Amino acid sequence: MKLYRTLDGIFVEEGGSFFTLSGADFWTSEWDDLLASDDLLERARKATEGAVIANFDIEDALSVAHSQEVWAAGVTYFRSRNARIEESKDAGGGDFYDRVYAAVRPELFFKANGRKVIGPGAGVRIRSDATWSVPEPELTLFINPKGEIAGYTIGNDMSSRDIEGENPLYLPQAKVYDGSCALGPCILLATRPMPRTTAISISISRGGSVVFEGSTTLAELKRDSKELAAFLFRDNSFPQGVFLMTGTGIVPDDDFTLESMDVVRISIEGIGVLENFVK
Repeated sequence: MKLYRTLDGIFVEEGGSFFTLSGADFWTSEWDDLLASDDLLERARKATEGAVIANFDIEDALSVAHSQEVWAAGVTYFRSRNARIEESKDAGGGDFYDRVYAAVRPELFFKANGRKVIGPGAGVRIRSDATWSVPEPELTLFINPKGEIAGYTIGNDMSSRDIEGENPLYLPQAKVYDGSCALGPCILLATRPMPRTTAISISISRGGSVVFEGSTTLAELKRDSKELAAFLFRDNSFPQGVFLMTGTGIVPDDDFTLESMDVVRISIEGIGVLENFVK
């Protein structure tokens, strides 16, 4: 089952059919209360006992984050490790990222609060003081207040590679800024872990032509999702739940950088497609 937040309310998708879970009340705490509830899955299932909605439009979907924080994990794929070593070699960061990749403790960092998260179809941004910017397609966990993985969504972790590469301590500036995070279009409610064969793909279009595309699978993800969730919840609490990006296994070549009006399309098997344009 998939859960959608829209201007017209909260909807559940099951077997290609759509059902109303609640009316147009998303500005209140209703979405937050739903995500924080112990019976999220059961409430979604109950909604599917109602009438089918004939006119649901996925293009009406909003960001799945409202009051929830978004965190991210880094250097969780070998491809990401290599990219970080290469971009930071002049700053002496090669050994630094290799150690992070092999360490017991993962790299975790704050990415965005709910109000800054961009929804499907809206514009993400590149920093005005960056010269090398890329999107990072990531399976994103929704973790409930108890620390349990309750669902999955698609994340775009926009990054300024030149800023991070200049000095690893500049990571917050490379990762956290207005328009740097997109999530959606839905939450795939968790009934079992995502298969290791799950495909993740991205295409970037410019002027109607594809200028980059790539793909990977969760088999390339070094860190277990439950492990990442457990580290995040060490000495941290999230009363409305939290979203955790699990890292990227797709990094464009070093000569590629995003431009204004590029279209970024990220697909994760079983969840759907998150598409945004670059402001």
